[in-house]
Amino acid sequence: MSRAPAGAVPRYTSYPTAPHFHAGVDDATYARWLGGLPADAALSLYAHVPFCDTLCWFCGCTTKTTKRYAPVAAYLRALTAEIALVARHAQGRGTVRHLHWGGGSPTILEPADVLALSRSLRTAFAFAPDAEFAVEIDPRGFDGGRLDALAAAGLTRASVGVQDFDRAVQSAINRAQSFEETRAAVEGLRARGVRSLNVDAIYGLPGQTVESLLRTLDGVLALAPDRVALFGYAHVPWMKAHQAMIDAAALPGAEARLDMARAASARIAAAGYVRVGLDHFAIPGDGLARAAVDGRLRRNFQGYVAEEADALIGLGASAIGGLPQGHAQNASATGDYARRIGEGRLATVRGYALRADDLPRRDAIERLMCDLKFDARALRRRHGAAAEPLVAIARGLVAADAEGLLAPEDDGFRVTERGRAHLRGIAARFDAYLGTGVAAARHSLAV
Repeated sequence: MSRAPAGAVPRYTSYPTAPHFHAGVDDATYARWLGGLPADAALSLYAHVPFCDTLCWFCGCTTKTTKRYAPVAAYLRALTAEIALVARHAQGRGTVRHLHWGGGSPTILEPADVLALSRSLRTAFAFAPDAEFAVEIDPRGFDGGRLDALAAAGLTRASVGVQDFDRAVQSAINRAQSFEETRAAVEGLRARGVRSLNVDAIYGLPGQTVESLLRTLDGVLALAPDRVALFGYAHVPWMKAHQAMIDAAALPGAEARLDMARAASARIAAAGYVRVGLDHFAIPGDGLARAAVDGRLRRNFQGYVAEEADALIGLGASAIGGLPQGHAQNASATGDYARRIGEGRLATVRGYALRADDLPRRDAIERLMCDLKFDARALRRRHGAAAEPLVAIARGLVAADAEGLLAPEDDGFRVTERGRAHLRGIAARFDAYLGTGVAAARHSLAV
């Protein structure tokens, strides 16, 4: 690497990445995969609630805005039916170790529906007694009734969206959220026994500077979360049309983004947090920090996770599942999704069946994203001769590195602190599909 890997590359929450999914994986394929789960499989469930009451212009999620609750209630009926349908195909196989509700804004749900959705999931699937239950929280309008319902449903981890506390930046992304209402949400969660807290912040937003970002992080750190996720804003208006509402001229350039990432990471680390993977931080002793030290850290469509799961089952419109055989994604439009479920069939419309060559590449990319290491010996142990083309790529990267991004190790390399910001670009060198087919589709900036 004679120059730092830059440009637009995937976030590698899967391999192959979602732009390579195709219609060859359908509801019948997914039904077979579910029926082939091992009886003792460790399961992770993801339930998608694709509704918000306001549209944040920076958002890259699959979501829709509604001021009425009727569309949400109708969607929940379809989601409940899908939960039962997927469980029938799985035929009682597996035990749920982790449950995550994402969005959109799951906290748009009324308290009674929070409890009803939780009951549906726990009726359909077998849960481990110590299963983690995480929910993405929008502090705006997060009231006592919703707090009580989530606590009663067994919430163990809350992921609180902050993004940025600067009022000018908030105006530029159409998300007004004060520190005070965020703190009230955090205090309400802790008062109800939810001790594990994650806070999300973003760099690279319009009008943001290093100084304003650090002020936001000082506010975040004052909340004393267990984990902080520091994401780089992905400006992809060709995929998310509402992002065109953001003034592209006000976005920080590549060098400014790199300065922000480094300054923000240093501020969080100085507060005593351990850096995990590309963009997460955790207090020492947190499960994510322990998993990083022990080599158990994993990466999936929810980002970094500490738990081992044999399968991730995605529920809801646009949700993606990852099973041993490959990836499966539901219809994105809520109407199409509900129609398919109403017809008594799974909502899967696209996906990817893994090929033999994908397995060592997926393994190498995930270990890079999690451990910041390429370990040729471990890759050979797991994949035999299929590892050799990747070992050759790794040697070429080390030989070409002129910027100190990689540190050679016995039969491999380690990504340096200087190279960490370019981790996605380094991982992309092992991606056989990048820039091919329909997924010559553009991605977000690597830093």
